[in-house]
Amino acid sequence: MKKSEISRMPSFFDRYINLCDDISLLLALEKTSPDQVFSLDMLREIGDKIYAPGKWTIKDILQHVIDNERIMCYRALRFSRNELTALPGYEENIMAANSNARNRTLEDIMEEFQIVRGGTLALYRNMTPEMMLREGLANGQYMSPLSLGFVIVGHAVHHRNIIEQRYRPLL
Repeated sequence: MKKSEISRMPSFFDRYINLCDDISLLLALEKTSPDQVFSLDMLREIGDKIYAPGKWTIKDILQHVIDNERIMCYRALRFSRNELTALPGYEENIMAANSNARNRTLEDIMEEFQIVRGGTLALYRNMTPEMMLREGLANGQYMSPLSLGFVIVGHAVHHRNIIEQRYRPLL
C-alpha cells in the first residue's frame, strides 16, 4: 500500500510522513534501510561532536531512531491485530538519557538497526490491506499501521536530514 492510501493523517506525525515518496510501504522501508540512509564513514567522522550544548550525539540519534521504530511497530502490530486499547506516547529524552548508546560502537548500533528493520519488514510483509488500514489510538490520536509504517520511514529521513544540516558542518 502507498502513502496516498493513508485514510487519516495523524497530526504531528504528518511531518515525517510528508518526507516520504508515494511508493509502496515495503519499498519505502527497503529504500530507507540503515545502510541506505546513513553513511557509516561520515558518522564515524562526526564521532561525539554536537552542534549545541545538550544536543544528542550521533549514537544517541541512531538509538532514538531504533527505539522509535520499535515503538511504532508495536503500535502497528496491536492495531493490525484489532487490539484497540489506547496506547500512551513516550518521552524521547528520558529514553535517550537511559539508552546506553554512548557506551556502544557505531557498528553495534547500526547492526541493531539492521536487525530491527528486518523485523519491521517481516511484520509489514504479512499484513493484508485491511490490517494496514485498521485504526487505533496512540498518543491521543487515531492512526493506522500504514501511517505508522510511513512514520518509521520519514522519521529516519528526518534524522538523516538533521545530521546533514547540523552535524556534517562540524567536519
